[in-house]
Amino acid sequence: MKQRDSKTPETWLKTAKTLSEALPYMREFSGETFVIKYGGHAMGEETLLHQFARDVILMKQVGINPVVVHGGGPQIGKMLDRLKIKSSFVHGLRVTDAETVEIVEMVLSGSINKQIVTAINEAGGKAIGLSGKDAGLIRAKRVTRKAKDPDSNIERVLDLGFVGEPSHIDPAILDTLYESDIIPVIAPIGYGENGETFNINADTVAGSIAGAIEARKLMILTDVVGVLDKEKNLLSELSLKEARKLMKNGTIHGGMIPKIETCIHAVEKGCSAAHILDGRVAHVLLVETFTEHGAGTMIME
Repeated sequence: MKQRDSKTPETWLKTAKTLSEALPYMREFSGETFVIKYGGHAMGEETLLHQFARDVILMKQVGINPVVVHGGGPQIGKMLDRLKIKSSFVHGLRVTDAETVEIVEMVLSGSINKQIVTAINEAGGKAIGLSGKDAGLIRAKRVTRKAKDPDSNIERVLDLGFVGEPSHIDPAILDTLYESDIIPVIAPIGYGENGETFNINADTVAGSIAGAIEARKLMILTDVVGVLDKEKNLLSELSLKEARKLMKNGTIHGGMIPKIETCIHAVEKGCSAAHILDGRVAHVLLVETFTEHGAGTMIME
């Protein structure tokens, strides 16, 4: 004897309606590439990780090519504390000496990367872990920052060690994976002209890859609902011009500025649209991709 689920017919009808409404978006985005930056609070909760894994697999199943780029700042900090290695920050960037960059690579390309890969594989997908070193994906150069001495007003160059930024993206390995069922999961590590290892901001890596491959979407998961106006209302869409204006007048400030700059850079380089999404919300990727309402803030030309 077989019993039916206790859910009401209305519940099943609602699910069927949702799937029906998603069909046009499935058709529209089939064959397109989405670059997804996975980070923030979403990385810290096991439940959200498993939901993220299932959502990425669903995207792949309906014909979207998801490319996952992950961060790992808090996990790096915990490992450095365990090893009693002190680190400092300048303009929000971790100063990374030769000793620290080894730990950074170990945490990003090792434990975090494989945790995400395992979650996707266990949920029924096929994922492979990469770093920017693999197949020459991300060549990097040293980041330079300048600061003025408050007393003398003399500008000096800050030494951030092995902190880098992408100088060239070679997407050949990603092109190969598009023809397969494999989902790439990328750690934000790059290599320099002399083979040195560089620690790169994950948002920057995601934006650079999205621009280089002219992705349909760049989706940055963070810990805010999106871009807010001065009255704290969510702005669902912004043009590049509007985004720049909001940074200039201080509406966009603090840690949101580099994220918006990343979105602007990606769109200018050929990505169709960039999104700031709240990674704390369950299935936010699916809400943005397959519903009319969407989520977060979208930035377009």
